[in-house]
Amino acid sequence: MSDKTGGPAFPTPEHRDHNGDIVEYAESGMTLRDYFAAKAMQGFCGNDWPVHCDESVSRLASFAYMMAGAMIAAREK
Repeated sequence: MSDKTGGPAFPTPEHRDHNGDIVEYAESGMTLRDYFAAKAMQGFCGNDWPVHCDESVSRLASFAYMMAGAMIAAREK
């Protein structure tokens, strides 16, 4: 898998009726990378990660996406 986002986290396929007409359009939802980053943030915030200023919050968000990227890379192995 070469997609750095991991693809959609919760994709919904399109559905067609017996005539082949689309009755429900596909939705890709958030990316798997975004989902992993959100889960990392949830863990950080749930464990009293020290956040004292805007810079700390930005660094924490960057770290969450670094972890998400590592999780996506680990899935490719």
